[in-house]
Amino acid sequence: MHRITSFPLLAASLLAVALPVGALAADGNALAMARGPVTAMAGKAATTKVDKVFDEALRSQDPHLLTASGQRYENGVGVAQDVDKAIKLYCRAARMGDVDAQYRLGHIHAHGRGLKRDPELAAAWFAEAVKGRHRLASTQLKLLKVKADPKRKPSCGPTGGAETQIALRPHPASGEIAKLVHSLAPNYRLDPSLVLAVVEVESNFNPQARSPKDAQGLMQLIPATAERFGVADVWDPEQNLKGGMAYLRWLLDRFEGDLKLALAGYNAGEGAVEKHGGVPPFEETQAYVARILRRLGIEATEEKPEQETS
Repeated sequence: MHRITSFPLLAASLLAVALPVGALAADGNALAMARGPVTAMAGKAATTKVDKVFDEALRSQDPHLLTASGQRYENGVGVAQDVDKAIKLYCRAARMGDVDAQYRLGHIHAHGRGLKRDPELAAAWFAEAVKGRHRLASTQLKLLKVKADPKRKPSCGPTGGAETQIALRPHPASGEIAKLVHSLAPNYRLDPSLVLAVVEVESNFNPQARSPKDAQGLMQLIPATAERFGVADVWDPEQNLKGGMAYLRWLLDRFEGDLKLALAGYNAGEGAVEKHGGVPPFEETQAYVARILRRLGIEATEEKPEQETS
């Protein structure tokens, strides 16, 4: 179960910044989207300055607005230039099927500065944009000299397309829910064992679980979190997992890969983590974090495995 902080409405001026794709620079100063494997460091304070404009933009359910916001950050229009944030906005829009976002992701990986160029990943994103009939994507594929359909799938994961592995031992869950987690987790750059551990602790793999605080489904989303991450039917296992994974990914990005802080935020809300400068001094939250870390084999103390029901 978790609480969330509220955010102000996105400034209306954001709607006015839909830059044409052709006007964008060919080689923006791209930064790495992912900065190495997720680590489980304790006691790290949240020092990142809150960017409310970015946070509100990232919550948008409008793919065109997400892409326009990404263009703002990629080019520093009205905000500090930050291609790392641009990539996150583009990725969210691309997953919604926005072809301009798919094209921009291809462009960044093809012409990146500050991260290793990845022509194969670029080609995968351009090919995806071609499917949506983007007018420039096929030209970019020709420039990359890709003669056939790219074997690489478009991915928002770290460079190289690999998912982030953090568990020292794999989660033993099997069954339909586990299969679904393994198929979805790479889309959010999450270790499936981490997601399965969260599902186990939150709901014990019961899609109909409901808490006294109205946390619902496999990943125990409260209504505000479900709405925040676009979950229309919280009782649908796939939608619930997607919403929970999106929130967990957001928390990991927010706390720069600190797993303990992300888990604490999932349980108590990111506001509580920021207020206390670390894992909040709540018995429930501290036990929650410790239990998941034990399940992943990250902490030495062993916990007797619960019966798997997925």
